[in-house]
Amino acid sequence: MATQSAAPGETDLTKLLSTLKLTLNPETFVFITLPGLKLPPPSLQIQMSFREAEGTTIITTRELADTYGIEYTFPCKMITLNVHSSLEAVGFMAVIAAKLAGKGIGVNPVSGYYHDHCFIPLGREDEAMKVLQDLAVEAQKKIEK
Repeated sequence: MATQSAAPGETDLTKLLSTLKLTLNPETFVFITLPGLKLPPPSLQIQMSFREAEGTTIITTRELADTYGIEYTFPCKMITLNVHSSLEAVGFMAVIAAKLAGKGIGVNPVSGYYHDHCFIPLGREDEAMKVLQDLAVEAQKKIEK
């Protein structure tokens, strides 16, 4: 029988923000949806998938979607938040989303086991990187006080 344990990773919001390192993936990603229980081509590299009542949402590269002739939406860039946030961390993604929203930048956040990832509209990634880097610097200054 499997046992439940606390999710590993950092839960302290100030520590998370102050140690935040960012990685901008050079690929352009897109969102696709497959209706019902339809499966994607076996060689499609899936960055993320999530099954909903309407179909399965998949994030993959625009290049692969084009190669397979799959209709897609939301060309975007992925920014990885390189800090091991706990799945139980409170407010981390809310602060990230609020800071980006304050600059008029939409974000589709995805949480993995070790890191969170922000899918940012294509063309806004450099601005988003700056906003998030400034957020980390602000948090570092709070810790140094």
